Amino acid sequence: MEKYMFLFLGGDPSHLSPEKQQAHMQKWFEWVEKMKNEKRYVSGEALMPGGKTVTGPKKVVTDGPYAESKEVVGGYFVILAKDLDEATKLAKDCPDYELNGIVEVREVVKFD
Repeated sequence: MEKYMFLFLGGDPSHLSPEKQQAHMQKWFEWVEKMKNEKRYVSGEALMPGGKTVTGPKKVVTDGPYAESKEVVGGYFVILAKDLDEATKLAKDCPDYELNGIVEVREVVKFD
């Protein structure tokens, strides 16, 4: 099994009622529990919106990314899968698709 990272972009549930937000979070908990039971889930965290961006050789610091952006990364998981196809299949269960969310699936590089 190889490690893959899911980067979660968009899928902001803040426009939902508190009850619908809770129901949406329950879907996330169930998805994580399923992957844990299958021994696939390694780790993951949600990320706060906003922050700082450091760029260039002069290390210029600016505000951002901005929570309004569709490209803002809201969190990540590290999971185990046999290959990219299997990891992509696992990503299809993400609850945020119903909120127009995006999951970027990337293989984690091994450095020996």
